[in-house]
Order: sequence, then C-alpha cells, then structure tokens
Amino acid sequence: MPRLIITTPNAPSSPLFSQGVRAGSQVFVSGTTGMDPSTGAMAGDTIQEQTRQALTNCEAILEAAGATLDDVVEVGILLTDPADFAGMNEEYARWFPTDPPTRYAAKLGAEIPGLLVSIRMTAYLG
Repeated sequence: MPRLIITTPNAPSSPLFSQGVRAGSQVFVSGTTGMDPSTGAMAGDTIQEQTRQALTNCEAILEAAGATLDDVVEVGILLTDPADFAGMNEEYARWFPTDPPTRYAAKLGAEIPGLLVSIRMTAYLG
C-alpha cells in the first residue's frame, strides 16, 4: 500500500518527520505542539492556549489529508507537567464535545523550553 506524505504551511514542520502520512484509509498525524506556524513561537504560556493551537495544527494537517476531526479515532497527548492535565482537558473537551475518539495521555520525558503539550492523532477515512 503506497503512503502519501501530507504537508501544509498551516502547521509547524520539520525536516526530521512528516507532518502526516496517509496510508490507505488511515491518516497519521505526527506529534504536534502549540507552536504558531505563522510566528514560529509557542501560541501562549498556558496549557489551554497551547492545547488550542496544537489541535488547530492537527486539524490543518487532517484537512490537508482530506480528513476532519470527525474522522479521528485515536488521540495521543504528551504533557510536560501532569499538573496541566485538567487545563488540557478543559480545552480538549471543546474540540470533541460528543463521541470523542479513544485517547491516551502521558508525561513527556524530555524538557523542551516553553513546550507544555504535544498531540498526535490517527484518523480513519472508511
């Protein structure tokens, strides 16, 4: 099955990984931070601001692949500080108000200055 590399200027990018990959009917979105792609800086200092931007970035990658948040079946969340879990959930719930996808969350083991959250997704286009 061929894979299609997904790129968009509407989300942060890196030469080290693809923003997304579509393989058949699945779309895999790389771990995406709260970085604003127009400025190259984190979208804010709060977990809510960075969660909102990370989800906006994921949504842009999904859109470039022909998917939407309604197609998401799994979300993975990495937090630098587990104390931010409630604040992240507060923003996350706005994006998936009903029938949310499966999800896992864990503590990010690396210290990256200014980074509070990274979110990855898998979508299914059946």
